[in-house]
Amino acid sequence: MRSLRLVWIYPDLLSTYGDRGNALVLERRARLRGVPVQVLEVNSDQPVPRDGHIYLMGGGEDLPQTLATRRLQADGGLHEAVRKGAVLFAVCAGYQMLGVEFGGAEDQPVAGLGLLDIRSGRGERRAVGEIVADVDPALQVPRLTGFENHQGVTERGPRARPLARTVLGTGNGDGTEGTYAGRVLGTYLHGPALVRNPGLADLLLSWALGPLPPLPAEAEELSQRLRDERLAAAAAQQPS
Repeated sequence: MRSLRLVWIYPDLLSTYGDRGNALVLERRARLRGVPVQVLEVNSDQPVPRDGHIYLMGGGEDLPQTLATRRLQADGGLHEAVRKGAVLFAVCAGYQMLGVEFGGAEDQPVAGLGLLDIRSGRGERRAVGEIVADVDPALQVPRLTGFENHQGVTERGPRARPLARTVLGTGNGDGTEGTYAGRVLGTYLHGPALVRNPGLADLLLSWALGPLPPLPAEAEELSQRLRDERLAAAAAQQPS
């Protein structure tokens, strides 16, 4: 199995809610399978490498989100990597940035990166709290659990599919959560998302590496315990 290169994009601008944990869990789950891993943290004053296997983007406030988008547009490295088949996983503000347009400061439209066929704007109320969603069956990933804190409303175009359908929480605002197309996937889930959803982490790894061997049962114990705990807590919030 080949080595894995993870690229964490602009942690100086896009790391508001501990989304660095997504890189940590991918690194851990790859190493447990014997895969050598290199993790690169690329700040906004550095060029984005073109030869990564998985690129990660986190959440951020309005102004850093707009600044990060403009720098990525000018740099061009992320677009080139995606064209070459790299995996891209983005959360919250990073997710919105992937689209054609998103609402920046004062909800003024900002041109996005155009890597997903979505448009995002500001909803009437802020979505804060636990979210549970059932993943598109085509992806073969168990039910998602996470935490959302955003005021975004995201609409998909015909070239993108919803990642999941919400059981609890707001997500995109239309009964769905997240979007994916090819190897590009975005979500509003924090938690961090891949810590709380190891099946989603393994999906990204399989896109980059091919079929994965299972992990030893003892290696899955803590992640499964966290997953069960959060699903039970969310179930208690659902109306009877």
